[in-house]
Amino acid sequence: MLPTPFEEMPRLSQALGRGGAAPSLFIKRDDCTGFAGGGNKARKLEFLVAEALQQGADVLVTIGALQSNHARQTAAAAARHGLGCVLLLTDSVANRGEAYRTNGNQLLDRIFGAQIRFLAAGEDSTAAAAATMAALAAQGRKPYLIPVGGSNGLGSFAYREALLELAAQAREKGCSLDHIVVPTGSGGTHAGILAGVAEAGLPCRVHGVSVSRSAEEAGAIVAGLVQEIFALEGRERGAVTGLEVDDSQIGSGYGQPTAAMIEAVELVARTEGILLDPVYTGKAMAGLVALVRSGAIAPTETIVFWHTGGAPGLFAYPEVFQG
Repeated sequence: MLPTPFEEMPRLSQALGRGGAAPSLFIKRDDCTGFAGGGNKARKLEFLVAEALQQGADVLVTIGALQSNHARQTAAAAARHGLGCVLLLTDSVANRGEAYRTNGNQLLDRIFGAQIRFLAAGEDSTAAAAATMAALAAQGRKPYLIPVGGSNGLGSFAYREALLELAAQAREKGCSLDHIVVPTGSGGTHAGILAGVAEAGLPCRVHGVSVSRSAEEAGAIVAGLVQEIFALEGRERGAVTGLEVDDSQIGSGYGQPTAAMIEAVELVARTEGILLDPVYTGKAMAGLVALVRSGAIAPTETIVFWHTGGAPGLFAYPEVFQG
């Protein structure tokens, strides 16, 4: 359901203001893509499932963590198109409660009818995917492998298109785009936005807030995906400019709660009535809050927070939100 809403967040801006001055805050609501609970993966899957169908695939295979938003939306996309779906889900987040294994995206995966194979922490998911693809082919099936997060050049290209959508909405509102803050996980959304900024010639900065990797590692992944997008467009592969990754919000690891994430989730819920998630958008919003509070972003500037969805994941973390 596109375009997704582009809304102002005046009460959040007021809550973050100091001395009556705060940046203008907007939000790009890709939690409202309208498919399977919403989220950014719907845009990527539009391209990826189209290719799968063109190739005659009859089953989608993908990889993720137990509470993967991407796996949930892939399962739904398979159901929507009458395809089989195999999810290879790694138990990679330690010290979580029973709800993490039975509720949230796990519950929805089962409702959408996916076949789930659980991998132990440290198990080679790439090898497991290759073995699964081979076994399906041996059964006469035609599997199509979707990478983690849908983040290859084709999937990431969807967010180049999404950035152009945002730019048009901003023009309609007479709104400048000084800063965009986005979660950086598998890197495709961040890469697509960067490629779109380059395409549109916008002067804004794109702040990727890493949820799992060091700034150096995440930056290398994003830069590679930008180059893949440029290749799809037939553009020359020049240097990737404007690449910024903040790894200060990871805490003890992927999917592990932090005090800053909890504050950010509750602050946005209680000022704007918008749900973030514990793994991606909660940590990205914590990064935005830190940028504003530190003065790194001036009160005269405009920030767009790119909401990538994930609210079903809240139900996997009931013990975290007790206030």
